[in-house]
Amino acid sequence: MLKPLAAGRSEPVPETGEQTAAVRWALASLSLSMLLSSLGTSIANVALPTLAQAFAASFQDVQWIVLAYLLAITSLIVSVGRLGDIAGRRRLLLAGLVLFTAASVLCGIVPTLWLLIAARAAQGLGAAIMMALTMAFVSETVPKAKTGSAMGLLGTMSAIGTALGPSLGGVLISALGWRAIFLVNLPLGVLTLFLAHRFLPADRREPKQHRAGFDMMGTTLLALTLAAYALAMTVGRGRFGALNMALLAAAVGGGGLFLLAEARTVSPLIQLTMFRKPGFSAGLAMNTLVATVMMATLVVGPFYLSRALGLDAALVGIVMSTGPIISALSGVPAGRIVDSLGAPFMTVVGLVAMGAGSLALSVLPGMFGIAGYMAAIAILTPGYQLFQAANNTAVMRDVDPDRRGVVSGMLNLARNLGLITGASVMGAVFALAAATADVATARPEAVAVGMRITFAVAAALIVGALAIAIGSRALAARRPLPGDAA
Repeated sequence: MLKPLAAGRSEPVPETGEQTAAVRWALASLSLSMLLSSLGTSIANVALPTLAQAFAASFQDVQWIVLAYLLAITSLIVSVGRLGDIAGRRRLLLAGLVLFTAASVLCGIVPTLWLLIAARAAQGLGAAIMMALTMAFVSETVPKAKTGSAMGLLGTMSAIGTALGPSLGGVLISALGWRAIFLVNLPLGVLTLFLAHRFLPADRREPKQHRAGFDMMGTTLLALTLAAYALAMTVGRGRFGALNMALLAAAVGGGGLFLLAEARTVSPLIQLTMFRKPGFSAGLAMNTLVATVMMATLVVGPFYLSRALGLDAALVGIVMSTGPIISALSGVPAGRIVDSLGAPFMTVVGLVAMGAGSLALSVLPGMFGIAGYMAAIAILTPGYQLFQAANNTAVMRDVDPDRRGVVSGMLNLARNLGLITGASVMGAVFALAAATADVATARPEAVAVGMRITFAVAAALIVGALAIAIGSRALAARRPLPGDAA
């Protein structure tokens, strides 16, 4: 067992029951942090019709309740990860938990829609801190040999939060009203805060003259760039018009300015030299591609089940719950397999399973209906959990202690960008393949064609991710890092 130290390092010590219990409680606090942040993403979606009625607002207006949360996470997750590296990860995570919990209470008591949107943005900032620092803490709380298991556990909690959101939200709205979907975070947030304060290792205390500076210019440029990109992919309700093009151009220009600023600053937000490591760059790229494919199941699945297979809303919800349930059940076993067989190898295995699942989604539902759809999901989802546990472990395992927060933030950012891109691009592929401007009214045959082509494209994306994985392994073998020979 490795005991967490105040200095953020670990040293071998004899295993004791007290240490084992402390590690488990520390993991419990990290798991609850991941659960709360993912629950915050999914629980508000089911309340949008109720909120539109409660505030006498249009659906486009209430969509900002969801969008404000996602924008805050996407724009700031890398910056808050780096801030944790500099100011102290434990200190910042506790502040993030306080902010998330307080903002949740505000969401539950505000009198107007725009105050609710502002509170949701603050809640998203708290969630960004929680997401960025949760994975960063794994290296400080568990032995290196158990990293995969811990990553698998966090993946399970994320899946549970995503799956639990709509059902829990529906029950709370029916029983207590829409405000309860936000106020439910108060007891959970307080519990998580207590566990994190009690069991997470203390921050390192370095003299001020040894502390790295915080890159405010880079932070601002990156936040604006990411916000512009996220808006370009989400505004317009699926139509890519002049505003989307302007936002995308702003994102490209902002990205160029960000790279220029990072190359010139003494203490950059992101060290550009990190991208020279094949495994690091490959891990981020694969994370984005895989998330793009997983979003396709959420975007295309409901339309196919309802329009092509003729299921009612209740049955669509039941069938769609298959993925999150399998994901929740397979996360921890996937992590244990990664610990046993190695992260690089299991990254490839996970991608192969995802490719097979994507091809199955393209073919099996047309042959076997609901059974074919669920069988394909049962192949795709464990592959996704295996990939996530392996890829996160591979990227985070050898990161320098003073960069764990920012690297964790970048992993989460890559996933978020994939989800945002997938919702837009894969939705557009589906509509184009179905040859219709409005998928909601398309003929069943057209929807079926759209399903087949969309997941054939998804399989091609996974093949691309697989090529990146194999190529990065070959490159790493040819160009060993300094010190590997020793």
